[in-house]
Amino acid sequence: MAVSPNSQVFLFLSQILGKRIVDSAGRVQGKVLDLVVAVADLYPPVTAILYLPEGAKSPARFPWNKVTHIAGQVVVSPPASADAPSGNLGEGELLLKESLLDKQIVDTHGAKILRVNDLHLLKVNHNLFLIHVDVGFRGLMRRVGLEKAADKFFQWFFDYHLADHFIPWRFVQPLSSPALLRLRVAQDRLSLLHPADLADIIEELDIHKRTAVFQSLDVETAAEALEETDPKIQVRLIENLNPAKASDIIEEMSPSEAADILGDLPKEKAEGILKEMEKGIAEDVKELLEHPEEKAGGLMTTAFPTLPPQATAREAMEFLRHEGENLDLIDYLYVADAEEHLLGVVSLRDLLLASPQTVLGDMMDVRVVAVRLEEEKEEIADRFAKYGLKAIPVVDEENHVKGVIPFKSLLEVVAPQLGK
Repeated sequence: MAVSPNSQVFLFLSQILGKRIVDSAGRVQGKVLDLVVAVADLYPPVTAILYLPEGAKSPARFPWNKVTHIAGQVVVSPPASADAPSGNLGEGELLLKESLLDKQIVDTHGAKILRVNDLHLLKVNHNLFLIHVDVGFRGLMRRVGLEKAADKFFQWFFDYHLADHFIPWRFVQPLSSPALLRLRVAQDRLSLLHPADLADIIEELDIHKRTAVFQSLDVETAAEALEETDPKIQVRLIENLNPAKASDIIEEMSPSEAADILGDLPKEKAEGILKEMEKGIAEDVKELLEHPEEKAGGLMTTAFPTLPPQATAREAMEFLRHEGENLDLIDYLYVADAEEHLLGVVSLRDLLLASPQTVLGDMMDVRVVAVRLEEEKEEIADRFAKYGLKAIPVVDEENHVKGVIPFKSLLEVVAPQLGK
């Protein structure tokens, strides 16, 4: 396969590795060991060849822009210098074979972990770009020199055309290096995943990669993923963080989820994190920690909307707009007096349909279905099933509203495989 300098052609990394490097006079300069790319670009350009010079014991680099021809060998001009730079990588650089070939990557489009069998490159004039990773069986056959034989066998025996399975580089997140995970482009790609998908990926990884991926995420993404992760893995991930970083993440979580995690941590670790948290959030979480996890007090969240009966529908909507992102649910707005006695409930639907001047006391439903702090999960589940609610408020003996149980929180206890 000959590739002229002024052409566009696809190549595979497996077709370049191991090739001899010669100068224009045919003198052997060495052998291709790997390709260096600048990973910060959307389609990373190859910047250099990592090669082993003739008679040398240590690898060296040769600039890719000095490559003039690729056929059975790589032709370069001028010849490689005797004092060629070492094979050390610069910031934002990646060795394709070392970091990607046979390694795990995240397909952020398909939300799954895959193994890289080959790398698909595009040569445009003098430039070479990484455009796809090959995760298919055909790529593996190409690596071992059996691509044509595999094609013929599948066509003859199964009447099946063995297709390539490429993933565009823009959807690929390498997992081989913590340094790569810290790049802004890596964080952006991972944050595009649904939190539940990201949690599944984190759970599939070994403990070292799992920790590296989690610690590379921004605080908000980490909190969202952590809420969807298996409780045992939640604890391990938080245990590997210092209290300040752990508190930043836990503050972004719902109070009930935060309490669940802190309740599973060793007491000393949990106390250290609580000391680093904002005072108001820490107090809410401490209150939830006082209740058994499978009773109403342990299932409830304290991040719910409540307003006095004299508030208008307009004021209620403004409240939800400003505070909504800090609340765990906005399906219902609970009406309480100055002493926090539960008076009634207004659904979001009724609020949207009401005249802006209507006060909540005139539109609330006073037939509130509530449970007590010590109510068992079975009784709570019966209430949800009987009344078809999305959330149920929790009150104490004097009818003070203490929290609200979203349906998902109950589901996580009753059927954890569905709740997460």
